[in-house]
Parts: sequence; structure tokens; C-alpha cells
Amino acid sequence: MRAWLVLLIALWALPAAALENRLADHPSPYLAMHGHDPVAWQEWSPAVLELARREGKPIYLSSGYFSCYWCHVMHRESYSDPEIAAFLNAHFIPVKVDRELNPALDAYLIDYLERTRGRAGWPLNVFLTPEGYPLVGMTYQPPKAFLGVLKRLAAAWEANPDELRDLARRALLELTAEPVGEGSATAPGPELLRRRFLNQVLAYAEPMAGGFGEQNKFPMTPQLRAVLALSGGGRSEDLDDWLRLTLDKMASEGLRDHLAGGFFRYTVDPSWQVPHFEKMLYTQAQLVRVYLGAAARFRRPEWAKIAAETLDFVLRRMRGPQGLYIASLSAVDEGGEEGGSYLWTPEQLEKALGKEDAALARRRWRMQGHPQAEGGFLPRQGESIAALAKAEGVSEEKMRRRLADIRARLLAARERRAPPADTKELAGWNGLLIGALADAGRQLQRDDYLDEAQRLARRLRELLWHDGGLWRAASDGRPVGSASLADYAYLAEGLGRLLQARPDPGLRTWRDALLAEAWRRFHGPRGFRQSEKLPLPGMGESPVLQDGALPAGPAMLIQASLAAGGTPAAAARSALAEALPYLQDEPFWYASWVAAAMVDRNDVDRASSE
Repeated sequence: MRAWLVLLIALWALPAAALENRLADHPSPYLAMHGHDPVAWQEWSPAVLELARREGKPIYLSSGYFSCYWCHVMHRESYSDPEIAAFLNAHFIPVKVDRELNPALDAYLIDYLERTRGRAGWPLNVFLTPEGYPLVGMTYQPPKAFLGVLKRLAAAWEANPDELRDLARRALLELTAEPVGEGSATAPGPELLRRRFLNQVLAYAEPMAGGFGEQNKFPMTPQLRAVLALSGGGRSEDLDDWLRLTLDKMASEGLRDHLAGGFFRYTVDPSWQVPHFEKMLYTQAQLVRVYLGAAARFRRPEWAKIAAETLDFVLRRMRGPQGLYIASLSAVDEGGEEGGSYLWTPEQLEKALGKEDAALARRRWRMQGHPQAEGGFLPRQGESIAALAKAEGVSEEKMRRRLADIRARLLAARERRAPPADTKELAGWNGLLIGALADAGRQLQRDDYLDEAQRLARRLRELLWHDGGLWRAASDGRPVGSASLADYAYLAEGLGRLLQARPDPGLRTWRDALLAEAWRRFHGPRGFRQSEKLPLPGMGESPVLQDGALPAGPAMLIQASLAAGGTPAAAARSALAEALPYLQDEPFWYASWVAAAMVDRNDVDRASSE
């Protein structure tokens, strides 16, 4: 036997090399956070499937993000535990995913978990066969329960892997066979669709505290923006009352940071009192546009002021090292305490302000009675400046200056316990910010906002646009990740808003290129796909995708294309016609599509009357 063949057989007979953690010094802060875990984390790539097939092991895929509180908890409790790590490494291929760098993969697995378990969230943990078929999924688990799941699944896989493979394949076929909507041979007209959407908004609306839902409260900005766009003209007094109530509650209670500005992601209670303390760039950008639209619609200048304060917070606190804007500020402080950067005990207030000013601060920001959270009081809207000035027997101007000084001292004290930041700078979320800056610049006559929108757009093009394609993000000084459909759509839509205020031939050319590439890369015979490459079975094309915390990428692409006109607008109208039959039963979850359909109808109506 030839020597080389003997050597090859000998090498083949050796046991597979132990996996190593490959996330140390990763440009994603979330992945780098796991870089020193005893878990042998792999970064997601097609090579993971090949590795799993070669070793005959299922994949444990855990998706999360830096500012997620429960992601930090599971990191601390389970992924740092040597026993759990050793079991994971021995029986699975462990894969860590930053959901903000792999949004299509994350969205696909979130949808899988919602369909199979009824609810989903982060950390999102899914076991996959070596071929990539989902077996079972879960969110946060305490260490003992998590290890129990690992042991049961490992035993089942060792006993009968072929049966589990077959079950996973058949389950996925059943799930993907379910239609995205019932569809109809005759699509509803835009006006009927608008009425159905608004009726569903009223059906889901919570009349006492505003918003949607009776457990926790998310802003649900795609729905709010669509309501603002579609319910004007005195058509529904109930809707207008509910919308005003919702915006007032979001602005006055715990969803908003009353000292520094900006909004948290959601509240954990139905009365908007106690937030989940992460601050996302996309939340700020979208709510700026909601409050600007509502200020104009209802003639409420205080809402325009809230929009400006939110933008000023972003410009001051979220500008990143590359000149773009960072993804988020963490829900936990440096010590791992949720909300620790934002909560105040009476002792902390007096230490920062002294006894008299602390008493005034408690009245101004309603930090009295029982604290809302374990760590202390969260500032909310309290007594007005006029009421406090009258009570103190001073002028409103003098009270305003005193409160400004108190606020400055509180912010200085809070800065010493500032939350960690996810410094990734995401293309699409920065595109949303461009749109918010452009709208604010036009409506508030603020040239500085328009200047910043223009600077940001040019910097995005410089950093993340190469060889006719878009990177997902800039992180740790270099571009990372493949851009999704939403990245192209949000950026093109934001540029379109900016071009209305500031014509710029160079940016117009780039906007048109983004639209052309988006249609080429992400739209096919069966509809839209969220990523250019589909890494797992079942990730196909669909004529519609639902809104989530952010508007659906295809709907935003359609809106941006209609605004641009020409070839993109023709493609948008064709895609919209294909989508309309799927929207009629549950238009509430497709708010951005309904808004796009009405925009297109209005444009057609105007053109026919000219």
C-alpha cells in the first residue's frame, strides 16, 4: 500500500478535533461577549451545517443581542457553567448568532417558535438537525431546566437520529405548507382594506391605557404610523381619542426617559409604568416620525418637542466611532442590574442633589410613593413647572432654570453608571434615522437636522456601499455581515425623505441604485426573500411578510419605490397587486402594506385628476 494512502487512512481514523470557541474579539459586541465562555461557540455560516453533518451531531443555535436582559442572564447562568458547557460541546454543535447581523435567519426561527410554541423572544434557542431542519425551540431557561432539555434531546438523538430527522423534515413541510393568508381570487380594494385595518385597530386597542395588549406594552410603531396616515379627516372620533391617549401615555409614563430623552423598547406592564430598559436606535427613529406626524395632525406642539428631544438624545448619546449611529444601549448596567442606570433610590437622589432639590425632583418627576422597580424610582412626568413655581412662590422662569440645573446634576450622576453600548452601526437602522432627521428638519425648520441627515447618508455610502452592494453594518472599524432586504429598503426610504427636503444628485443616484439592487437581489417569482442567500430549508420566498417591531422590508421597499417613480414604481405596483389578496383577513399585522396600498391609490387618483 502506498505511503500516502496509509497516512490518509490513519488521519481519517483519528477522532475529530475538539471544537474551540471562535468568538473571541469578534467585531459584534454581542458575540465577543461570549468569546470567553467555556462553550465552544461557532459563528453561523454554511460551514456549520457541513460540520454537523460530518460529526452527526444536532446544532444548538442561540440567537440574541447585546442589549437583551435575558440574554445576559442566560450567559451568566448557563453558558459560563462548566458542566453545561461540557455537555453542549460533547453532544451538539453550539452556534451563537447576533440577531442584528442575521435578521433573516432570526426572523425565520422566531416564526418557527411562534408557530410551534405560541410565543417567541430572546434569547432564541433552537435545535436543528445536521441538515438544518428545526427540531424544537425555546427561549430563556434556568440552568437546571436547560441542562435537562440538553440531556433529554441528546439521549433521543443517540437512540434514534433518523426518526428525529424524519420528524423534523415532515414538521417543516407542514409548517411551510400553511398559507401566509387565506388569499382571495379578488383582492380587496384599498379603501375596503383601509376600513378593515382601522376596524381591527379598534378591536385590538386597549381603551383605558392606550396601546395594544393587556400584559405588556410595545409601541407597535408600524401600526401607529399607519393609523396616523389612514384615519384622518374626522373619520373616527374613537380612533382619534385612543391615539391621543396612547401617545400621551407613552410620553408621560415609564416608556420614555424623562431626564436624557429617548424611549425604551417596551414596558413589562399594561400601564406603561416599568420599561424593559434597553434603548434601540430603531425605536427612537420610528417614534420621532410618529410624534412629528401626530403633532401636525392634532396641532400638539408638545409632541413635536418630544420628537426633537428624542433626536437630540440620539445625536448626543448614540453616535458611534465610525460616524454612524450605534444599535442600542443595554438594558443592564455594568454590574448586570436591569435598569440600574436609570433608577433612583431616595438616598441616591439626596446624595446627588441635597435634601431640598431632591424633594423638588421627586415632585417634578413623580418619584414618590412606592418605587416602580426593585432598584428604585424611575422618573416620569410629574407636577408642571407652573404648579411648582406657584407652590414655591417664584417665577416660572426661575423654576425652569432651577429644574434645568437639577436635571444636569442628575444626568452627571447617572453618567457614572451609564449602560454598556452595542457599538455596531447598522445600515438599515441608520436609514430609518435619516428619514426621521429629514422629516424633523422639514417640519421643525431645523437645518441642523437636515445637515446631519445629509452627512450621515454620505458616511453610510462611504463605509458600507462597495462594488454595487451594501454591507449590513460597521463594527470594530470594519464592515460586517450581509445586508438584508430591510437594510436596502429602510435606507432607500430614508434617502427618499431626505431628497424631498434637500435635493442631492449624488444621493439620488445612490437611492436609485439601492432600489434596483433590492429588487434584483430579494424579489423572485414567488415573492420576497429577506436575505439574498437562504441558509436553511424552508426559507423561501413569500408574497407578503408581516410587520414586527419594525415595518416589513418589502412594504418599505414598495413605499420607497412608489416615491421614486419609474421602473421601481412599476415593480412595486406589480408586487403590491400580488400581495393584496393575502392582506384582507388580518390587515392589522400588515399595517405598512396597507399604508403602501393607500399611498399608491392616492397617487393614481391624483394623476387621473390632473
